[in-house]
Amino acid sequence: MRRFVTAAAALALAGSLAACGGGGADASGGTPKAGGTLKVSFWPDNANFSCIDPFQVYWIEHRSIIRNFADSLTDQDPETGKIVPWLAEKWEISADGLTYTFHLRDGVTFANGKPLDAQAVADNALGWIDTVKQTNGAAYGASYIQGLSGAKAVDATTVQFTLSKPNSSFLQATSTTNLAIVDPAAFGEQPAERCTGKGVVGSGQFQLDHYTPKVETVLTKRPGYTWGSETSQNRGEAKLDKVIFNYVAEDSVRTGNLVSGASDIAWPRNPFSPQDQTLIEKSGDMIEQRSLPGPASALYANTSAGRPLSDPAVRKAIVKAIDAKTYASTLFGADYPVVQGLFDTTTPYFKPLGDKIAFDQAGAKQILDAAGWVPGADGVRAKDGKQLVLDYPLTTAAGGGPELLQAQLKEVGIKLELRQLTTAQSATYLTEGTYDLTGTYFTRADPGALQFILNPDVANSKGLAQRFGSAADIAKVQELFGQAVGTTDTKQAEQAYGQLQDYLIDQALMIPLFERVQKAGVSKDVHGFAFTSEAFLKLNDVWKG
Repeated sequence: MRRFVTAAAALALAGSLAACGGGGADASGGTPKAGGTLKVSFWPDNANFSCIDPFQVYWIEHRSIIRNFADSLTDQDPETGKIVPWLAEKWEISADGLTYTFHLRDGVTFANGKPLDAQAVADNALGWIDTVKQTNGAAYGASYIQGLSGAKAVDATTVQFTLSKPNSSFLQATSTTNLAIVDPAAFGEQPAERCTGKGVVGSGQFQLDHYTPKVETVLTKRPGYTWGSETSQNRGEAKLDKVIFNYVAEDSVRTGNLVSGASDIAWPRNPFSPQDQTLIEKSGDMIEQRSLPGPASALYANTSAGRPLSDPAVRKAIVKAIDAKTYASTLFGADYPVVQGLFDTTTPYFKPLGDKIAFDQAGAKQILDAAGWVPGADGVRAKDGKQLVLDYPLTTAAGGGPELLQAQLKEVGIKLELRQLTTAQSATYLTEGTYDLTGTYFTRADPGALQFILNPDVANSKGLAQRFGSAADIAKVQELFGQAVGTTDTKQAEQAYGQLQDYLIDQALMIPLFERVQKAGVSKDVHGFAFTSEAFLKLNDVWKG
């Protein structure tokens, strides 16, 4: 995949990435030292789906761990989005987009010594397909193998994948952790057993020592590693002996562990608060950051008949009523990037839409006035005797964001009611359609990720995908996805994704809130820190000293 970015997008990218330590060794010029243990404090483990199996897991933190013990056929350059060789030295894609042929490096082995050859890769592909069946499509990797129908070893170093329909996202999928290659013997275990780490053996710089759900995951150095991708300066053995990942619920405790020296990296799910960021920087430690690729953090409407957001004017007014700059700086600090479009700026084919999503409170009021929504004595607008009140269910603790959004919409006469859901309600509200606005995201360095939110045929939530727009809107969005995904022509994909982004914002079917940024607090004793293209932790060049 090539990366197509306009000049304006490139400027936005430069401003929002701040991908410090992005590609290699310590910028201070220090000499890397071998040995030592790196301690990383993560956001808590997934209480409902604790899993370390590459194909099944969606938890960002565990995908970050997997990246360091399981390699993939290809890699993705964080700076350009280009797909580059890794386990595969080269590849060909047939003109009809239905056959992908990969030529593998010779001499690669799994951590248990077994050869990683073409048959092992083909067995992985068949294992992915079988896992989708065993889990009734619930495995997260299912979204990465759309159309994959089979695989075979042509010879010891040549493997061929066959697709039943073109999928322009498939090459990028081969660079991800979800399609990382493991010892095919793992697929002899049941999916639930693989989630515990049973049988999961990769070919990475590190090997999985153990995974204790909700407690810790430990990686140990893999001797003899020599096949890192070109995105790393160090393509050989890791400098570190061991990496210990533990799970810390409280942001303040995670930050305290870092500044006290109890941990080496503090890795929050949400960006640090301005206060924690200041504390880390004053201690002499560093803040590293990179925008997470995929759809920006956005709101999606329930446009069902009778709902207030079935009126496009209300949706368009909301887009103008949101002051994204104030939202970002208030919640995450003055240096936090302002959302520029429907995707985060690290996503291939990102299109800057700043002019279309610009804050315009007066414009929002004019739209509502023209649509017949009249302010009442209490400031809340009404039409045909019905007040403009929106139900915004909250599924998790969301900081001050919902309250700030509520205050901004109030300024134009829209009342946003915040409703904290129970665990049971969180599991059913989208299916039942008991909401007006909801939010979600999908982390992947490919714009095709958005179809797993909006395309009812493949969406993770059918309820959201069936209600985000009218039948005509959904049909148009599916048509544009079809043009973008069902082609091997990168220029056609670029054009279709551009039209899709314009259509979604012109109809206010996505309402962007903020750029999703992964931040990490890094000890001054840690060198060579880097992010992958999907903003996961990359340990190839990391050393302590």
